[in-house]
Amino acid sequence: MSARRTTLAILAAVGLLTVLSGPAGTSASGAPGQRAAAYATIEGKGSTWSKLMVDKWIGDVDSKGIRVVYSGVGSSAGRKAFADGTVDYAISEIPYQGNDEKSGQADKSDRPYAYLPIVAGGTSFTYQLKIGTQQVRNLRLSGETITKIFTNQVTNWSDPAISKDNNGRKFPSMPITPVVRSDGSGTTAQFTRWMDAEYPSIWRPYFGKSGLTSYFPKKGSQIAQAGSDQVMNTIKGFAGNGSIGYVEYAYPKSAGSPVVKVLNKGGFYVEPTTYNVAVALTKATIDKTTLTQQLDGVYRNPDPRAYPLSSYSYMIIPTGAADPRMSTAKRQTLADFLYHSLCQGQGDAGDYGYSPLTLNLVSAGFDQVKKLKAADGGVVLTNRDVKSCNNPTFDGKNLSHNVLTDKAPQPAACDKVGQGPCTTGTGTGAPSTDDKNGPGTSGGTGGGATGGTGTAGTGGPATGTAPVVDPETGEVVAGGGTATGTSGEPAYANPLLVSDRPADSRTFGWLAVIELIALVVLPGLFVSVLRRRRAAGAAR
Repeated sequence: MSARRTTLAILAAVGLLTVLSGPAGTSASGAPGQRAAAYATIEGKGSTWSKLMVDKWIGDVDSKGIRVVYSGVGSSAGRKAFADGTVDYAISEIPYQGNDEKSGQADKSDRPYAYLPIVAGGTSFTYQLKIGTQQVRNLRLSGETITKIFTNQVTNWSDPAISKDNNGRKFPSMPITPVVRSDGSGTTAQFTRWMDAEYPSIWRPYFGKSGLTSYFPKKGSQIAQAGSDQVMNTIKGFAGNGSIGYVEYAYPKSAGSPVVKVLNKGGFYVEPTTYNVAVALTKATIDKTTLTQQLDGVYRNPDPRAYPLSSYSYMIIPTGAADPRMSTAKRQTLADFLYHSLCQGQGDAGDYGYSPLTLNLVSAGFDQVKKLKAADGGVVLTNRDVKSCNNPTFDGKNLSHNVLTDKAPQPAACDKVGQGPCTTGTGTGAPSTDDKNGPGTSGGTGGGATGGTGTAGTGGPATGTAPVVDPETGEVVAGGGTATGTSGEPAYANPLLVSDRPADSRTFGWLAVIELIALVVLPGLFVSVLRRRRAAGAAR
């Protein structure tokens, strides 16, 4: 028996080592034949702006035994959790601000840390606006009009300012319902910083002072929701007609919802595709010490392809050798997760509605990761060559060359001020361009009034032939890839909530009563039966 127990103990120990080390023969860098590194689960909180990309990376590394947990609770809450020492890392769009404007508590960290850029993207304006039953998918707005909408100066979709942005096109008389964030949000901070920098005469009287805020000052008919997902759900929902809100482009792209084309300094209305964000961020200034961003040049980038509200998201990592939450295994997990995120993971950014980091930022990120090893010599960072990263912005022959910006197509002529608007939809990730052979167009995205959308566009047929488009809404009404009825008109799925169906209300009401009775009565019956059996057994 003792020999058997010894064998089981050995097997258990081997199993534990396998779990900690990840797949056999895999090193911390993922290169076969190297010494395997032990991992431990790490937990983080913060931004919802970058959450969809982070979740993708977490799924990627899970099969390698790298366990990462992330909760999108908002950038402000994430920074606080890191400072309080309750998480191993945080993610935020802005750095510590010194003081939290809502709670009055310190927004800083005495815990040693470093900022590390993880992904780029665009803060978009998604909306639900219908003409009849048709969803408008090609709305254009200037920055001034957007700022007036979110400061309650433009309150109806029939406002002349909106018509002007859309080259005289008129919209129904319907109240505008801005949907803002209720929590401390990096998305809010990015949006309000842009308004403060570009339209101070509109923003500051509304806010009551200058500067950005992480807590949007909700007023009037605005609706406030916590998290990007809840903002998106509110706008896309059954009662969302007339609403507009701000979220990272990944959310409407994933939900199949349209976004506003925003007027840039080049005189074109553009959406935050991976290309337009990459072009815009060529004018970003990065602090060489902290790696934080200065975006005034991005807002005013004169390139006709640039999306004005482009920015980065940052991870906050612990760098102290005596950090009580950190161990060698946790630091190794964080280092390897970041290696994947900064390299191979950037290749998925465009598909998910983000934009990959450029070489200088990836290189700077590598330098920040080295601080984990400086804090703990047990962390393995071998075989980490930035040149081997699978990043769509990199040119292996010329590392100072940004491939993505070279590929970025010019906007369609109908996207120019005084022209159009283009009749193709938005929110698909495909560029609006007259270049039918441009990247991501699959034979043409149809920037012109009747251009075909292709498979990567707004529902055009796989053959690349031009769909029939409603000139008022930009919606594909025939010949597209959307589901259609026998008449050829789009089939719209009108969601019916359970609470809207009387029969279901009665049915589920009775079920709830029955369940409640069962919860109260059954345990007592079970105990009574059990006692009787015991009593009968004792009598025998």
